[in-house]
Amino acid sequence: MQPEHATPAAGELAPAGSQPARVRARAADLSAPAPAVPVAVADVRKVYDSAGHQVIALDGVSLTIEQGSFTAIMGASGSGKSTLMHLIGGLTRPTSGRILVEGHNLGAMTDHKRTLFRRRRLGIIFQEYNLLPTLTAAENVALPLLLDGRPLSDYLARVAELLTTVHLEHRMHHRPDALSGGEQQRVAIARALLNDPAIVLADEPTGNLDSKQSIEIWRLMQRIAREQNKTIVMVTHEAPGAAHADRVVILKDGKVVGTLEPKGSGDAALVATGYQELAG
Repeated sequence: MQPEHATPAAGELAPAGSQPARVRARAADLSAPAPAVPVAVADVRKVYDSAGHQVIALDGVSLTIEQGSFTAIMGASGSGKSTLMHLIGGLTRPTSGRILVEGHNLGAMTDHKRTLFRRRRLGIIFQEYNLLPTLTAAENVALPLLLDGRPLSDYLARVAELLTTVHLEHRMHHRPDALSGGEQQRVAIARALLNDPAIVLADEPTGNLDSKQSIEIWRLMQRIAREQNKTIVMVTHEAPGAAHADRVVILKDGKVVGTLEPKGSGDAALVATGYQELAG
């Protein structure tokens, strides 16, 4: 019988083989109620065919993500972090294993049902802001309503509230070309929150920003997780960004090699050192 391992203290390393029993149990028990475990990934493999050769992007990944937590997924290029994000977001299916998001098995859904689920229950933020240049900040935030066939007039107060949340209430009538990169990304974050999603996925959200703008975005996501009880999952290769998360999941060659728990401390040196020990 394997010994139990204590939960690591803030900043302490947790190798993949010594994850807390509580986390291991939830990864295995996919019958847990959806509200308790927003995201449960169990023994997931993702294999791509490339020019007649198989490329293993993910190889037996298991993890759970807690309600209201801010989790960073960190790894080098080719580690599988973006693939994992795409699977959690229902953009693709696993080759084997299961992914439950709010209790729904995304791999068992049709493409149409996955699209509807993603549009209505998930908020997604990309590195590119994807704002329409002819629309104002407020109109860009409201864009998902038009795609879902809902009247904009019913959501004007909601749009104003979201722009206030991201500190852009004074810029709501400006078009993207009048906004800085950081402001455009905050518009994209407000748009991702429009449908009040339980889970927000952010794929390298600060990749096009300078260090000052990046810190503003990381702190904003940290605040949204804490104040609104949103579950936020962010892919990043930046230690300063990962240090704003509660937990960092480290991938290497398609496998989870360990976790760090900076607990939102912002201690980039701690994360960088831990990452080097686990994945260097």
